[in-house]
Amino acid sequence: MAVSGILDGRVAIVTGAGRGIGRAHALELARQGARVVVNDLGAAADGAGVSAGPADEVVTAIRAAGGEAVANGADVADFAQAEAMVGQAVSEFGGLDILVNNAGFVRDRMLVNTSEEEWDAVVRVHLKGHFAPLRHASAYWRSEAKAGRTRAARVVNTSSGAGLQGSIGQATYSAAKAGIAGLTLVAAAELGRYGVTVNAIAPVARTRMTEAAFADMMAPVDDGFDTMDPANNSPLVAWLASEDAGDVTGRVFEIEGGRICVEQGWTHGPAEDAGRRWDAADIGPALRKLLAAATPPEPVYGAG
Repeated sequence: MAVSGILDGRVAIVTGAGRGIGRAHALELARQGARVVVNDLGAAADGAGVSAGPADEVVTAIRAAGGEAVANGADVADFAQAEAMVGQAVSEFGGLDILVNNAGFVRDRMLVNTSEEEWDAVVRVHLKGHFAPLRHASAYWRSEAKAGRTRAARVVNTSSGAGLQGSIGQATYSAAKAGIAGLTLVAAAELGRYGVTVNAIAPVARTRMTEAAFADMMAPVDDGFDTMDPANNSPLVAWLASEDAGDVTGRVFEIEGGRICVEQGWTHGPAEDAGRRWDAADIGPALRKLLAAATPPEPVYGAG
């Protein structure tokens, strides 16, 4: 692992960095020269339990390769702990330039079987777990800008194809990931004045969260390229975290193997203005006309 590259001298926080996609992000950012706060609660795939082991292992790997890293065991959805995590980056490394929000878990269930506790837990770790670190990092960057020290700050959030197109059996996860996409758009618009760009990725990878869904894709393809390797997603994150990416913000990118796709999101389609309040009896014919002219939505994952 080289420790010089497009992120030389920059300081990063990566949440959920003890395993899977987050681990790959932390290693790649370090390889590109960033000093990394490796956050991980050490929970199981369903969010249960706590362990310092995963974060410590990643820190050890980064240091063994000549990089700089420290471990952090914060619960990213705890407002005070998220603030302390940002403070740790500043105190350990003298600042903060990059926030990669990645932490999460799944408790998949069909909508009619989803409990209130499952809904609250998944929305909390994904959506609030993005908001809390972003809120405190943003406050730091705003204070830096007001003091005349505007940083080329970068945020990379983690949405999902489930949040963009929907996924049967993942109503809660899909809702949280859709919320992250919306949060990304608003944060990009609000934080640009402080030198901050905010983008999101929708990664595809074989991890603890997806191993059941991708059981038939465990082996690499014939040419030796494992399209499901979590590390495939990390070069995109590294570039979005670089100073060179300052003109890219408010975007969501899906990445699968070697394929990067710019997601279009919600856009205005065909419209008709009656010039008055609509009569309910006229709505049906008007909407059917508009729907016939509109682009059909992509199928929900798992449909059909």
